[in-house]
Amino acid sequence: MIYQVRKRTEPEDIVYALHLYFNGLSLRNTSKAISKFVTRSHTAIRDWIQKYNPKRLFYRKTKIFEFILDETQIKVGSELIWLWVAIEPESKEVLRLNISKERNMFVAERFLSNVIKEYGEHPVSTDGGTWYPQACQFLKLNHHIHSSYEKSIIERTIQYIKDRTECFDDYFPCRKKNCKLKHVQKWLNLFAYYYNKEKIS
Repeated sequence: MIYQVRKRTEPEDIVYALHLYFNGLSLRNTSKAISKFVTRSHTAIRDWIQKYNPKRLFYRKTKIFEFILDETQIKVGSELIWLWVAIEPESKEVLRLNISKERNMFVAERFLSNVIKEYGEHPVSTDGGTWYPQACQFLKLNHHIHSSYEKSIIERTIQYIKDRTECFDDYFPCRKKNCKLKHVQKWLNLFAYYYNKEKIS
């Protein structure tokens, strides 16, 4: 009897395939585009999309002590947008990545609301931006300014994310006119999943 061993798809191939799909290729055309590297059907790509577009970014449940939040600007194509980051200080896992074209209390409140919907209410540590205390007050969450340790880990995490996303944008810039950035958000979801799995575990 002949047994056929299926080779696992490399994470880099999955990232590339999803990037092509999020940029407008159909499932079948994405399958054809990656066929030079790996042979996978359009249904396999559909399964990747469902797997890597989850509401929860974790591949395992994490105990939450507090949320450390910060935001920074990143470049998407020719446009600068705001990247919002929430991490957990003990595990240093990325809880959520969101993007927006504006930075204000309403965006901060919406971002934080999505975080607590997933992980419950916990104390919040920020750098003291005026939008955070107002958002925390509205959501009735305890807020405090970063300690030196908290500041260090959030800045290191954000710098790592910026280095990787800017490098990716250099090679695969967004060329959509009036882009609503949905494909960028999906790519960031995948990036956070991969970061947590490879960097933390």
